[in-house]
This record gives sequence, structure tokens and C-alpha cells, in this order.
Amino acid sequence: SERTPAENRDLFEKMKAGDFEAGSHVLRAKIDMANPNMHLRDPLMYRIMFATHHRTGDDWCIYPMYDFAHGQSDSIEGITHSLCSLEFEVHRPLYDWYIENLEIFPSHQTEFARLNLNYTVMSKRKLLQLVEAGSVDGWDDPRMPTLSGLRRRGYTPASIREFIDRVGVAKRENVIDVGLLEWALRDDLNRVAPRVMAVLNPIKLVITNYPEGNIEWLPSVNNPEDPEAGSRELPFGRELWMEADDFKIEANRKWFRLAPGKTVRLKSAYIVEYVDHVCNSEGEVTEVHVKYFENSKSGSDTSGIKAKGTLHWVESSNAIDAEVRLYDRLFAEPNPDGHKERPFTDFLNPDSLEILRGCKLEPSLAQAEPGTTFQFTRLGYFAPDSRYSKPGSPVFNRAVTLRDSWKG
Repeated sequence: SERTPAENRDLFEKMKAGDFEAGSHVLRAKIDMANPNMHLRDPLMYRIMFATHHRTGDDWCIYPMYDFAHGQSDSIEGITHSLCSLEFEVHRPLYDWYIENLEIFPSHQTEFARLNLNYTVMSKRKLLQLVEAGSVDGWDDPRMPTLSGLRRRGYTPASIREFIDRVGVAKRENVIDVGLLEWALRDDLNRVAPRVMAVLNPIKLVITNYPEGNIEWLPSVNNPEDPEAGSRELPFGRELWMEADDFKIEANRKWFRLAPGKTVRLKSAYIVEYVDHVCNSEGEVTEVHVKYFENSKSGSDTSGIKAKGTLHWVESSNAIDAEVRLYDRLFAEPNPDGHKERPFTDFLNPDSLEILRGCKLEPSLAQAEPGTTFQFTRLGYFAPDSRYSKPGSPVFNRAVTLRDSWKG
């Protein structure tokens, strides 16, 4: 025979008093066992759990189930619209049933699709798995799809808001191309990021006809997209650092960087012409020698020389040594979670992080603080790392490349 309400109340009081073992009794709502929605048959409301609560300590050993507590907590807080992801759509009738039968403030549940990005996973459980396995450097790893990870990587609040505005709110599940997020960041940083110069794979560039020991300070625009950003002074001298990739011993007519017989402009400085180069015992170029044209200074060029290529550089005696971390997509597969026969971790991108040491930065970056993202001229957008960057030993994270160079 069925128990009376009084008997059920007595059992519930004993549950509350701790007279029963965990798992031996639960409190259910008796609604309609024939209802096609299983949540409206006899849903759980309370279960026994002997656990210390972070606020109430050991005062309670019974705890409400999510569905029972959801509408009540919303009602207590005066929530008019409770926004949930789509999997809670089938729970809405029970949410409404509790509110109606408890006769409390009528909050309304509304569902929307989760934000899903390709080349990553969004499940907190799976992200935790990556953290615990050491596959990433914590929840704020710059490859993680978390706000703390995006902030540490160099994403701006404006770029994230722009991305979310463009994606919008959907009522069906879909996967958003992470390229849209990267586009939003490039679009914002192109307008606001200060331009600076850094050499990531340095070799010496020696201007043979420039006075030894002489340092001149040349003005360089901070942001051509923002006239109010002003300019800064860059040191220039006889010995500079240049990118190893900007020189070729043998080059064709379409190569507009340095090579034998080639002439280039050094950004915000002078036009230079190839003279010679030096290789080490392995045949790697370690120095390039050039001559400069004194009357070709940027802003007052009267040389008449047409240089098709422009290179960035850093003056050697004032350069700052830095570590630069080149981050890429965390997974090499667009849908790492879409293979039933293989775990998602099989698709981790082995090239998602490359660490470069001995990089050379212009001296203005000595005072760079986390929270500002810079454009390294011709290289991409970079931000000081909030965890590892220290005064005297800066670490910069690449937020995004200048263009979409993904080859996955």
C-alpha cells in the first residue's frame, strides 16, 4: 500500500536528522508516471549526502537536486528570465511545475545553443582533463578557450565582444570557425595596438659605412591607424639585428628582401644595399654587411633610390633580450571531440607552442606590462605574459598572426 503524506514527512525528517545512510532514501515528487517527459514522472528532490558544505559546514546532510533548486533560487533572487543551454529544454516543464505548485515568483526559463568553436573543446570536464594531464599550462594557458586564457594570450575585451555580437544567440547547435574569433582580434588590434620592432630569429646586420660608436635616435610612428598615438624615438647605429629569414644567399627577382645585389629600406631609417655576408662552420649566415645611403632617411629621403622591400630591425647595443612564445591552435583536427573510436586527446596539436629564446626587442618594450598587446612589425600581435614575464626577463605571447596562416 502507498505511504501516507504523514509517513513520508516522518521519513524525510529522519533523512534530515541523519538517521539513514547516504543512498538509502531519497525524496521524490509524485507527479504523473504516465507522462511522456520522464522529468515529470517522479523527479528526485532531495538526497542524503554526508559532506561538509563550504558555508553551512555539517549542519545539513540532505541536499536538493538541481531541478528542484533551480526555479526556487531564481525566484528568490527575482530572476525574470533564466538562460540555460539547449539540453535543459526538456527540464523546463518541471521548472515551471515546481514554481506553479510552490506558488512562488514566476521566473521563466529560456534556452540557447552553447558556443562551440572548432579546433578546441568547450566542455569543462574535458578542459579539466587537459589541465590535470599537464597537456596545458593551467586554466589560463593561452591555448585554452577560457577568458583567463584569452586574456593571457593578448585578446582584448572589445575583440571578444565583437566576436560574440557577430555569432549572436542561436536556438540550434552549431560550430563556429575559430578564424572568426581571430579576425575579430586582428580587426581590433589593427586599430589600437602600438607598433614596435622585434627580431625573433636574429642575425647581425652591419652597416659598414656608418660611423662606429655613433647612435642616432629616429622617430617612428606608434600606430598609423591612430594619429593621436604619436611617435617614439628608436636608437639606430652601425650594428643592428635583423631576421635571418629576411636574407637569402640566392634569390630570384620576386625576392624583395636582402640578398646579393638587392637594396631594401630599413623601417623608419635608411635605405641599405648588400655588400657581403658571413657564414659559420655549418654554412649558416650569421652576419650581413650592407652600406647605407645617408640621404635616404625616412621622412627626408632625397636619394631617388627605389627600394621595393622594407625590413624591421633592432639596434644591437640597446636591444632587450626576450623569450617569445608562438601559440597556435590547441588541436590539429577541426572537431577533436567528433571521433567515437578515438579520444579527443589523440588530436592535440604537437606544434601548438614554439618557444623562442634570445629574441631581440626595441628598448621601449622594457616597460611593457601585461594587458597591452603590441604589433611586432611584420610578425604579428604579441602581449607580455602575465605569469612568466618579469622585469629584466620579458616573455611575450603571440596573440595572433598578422594574417591567417593556418595550414591544418
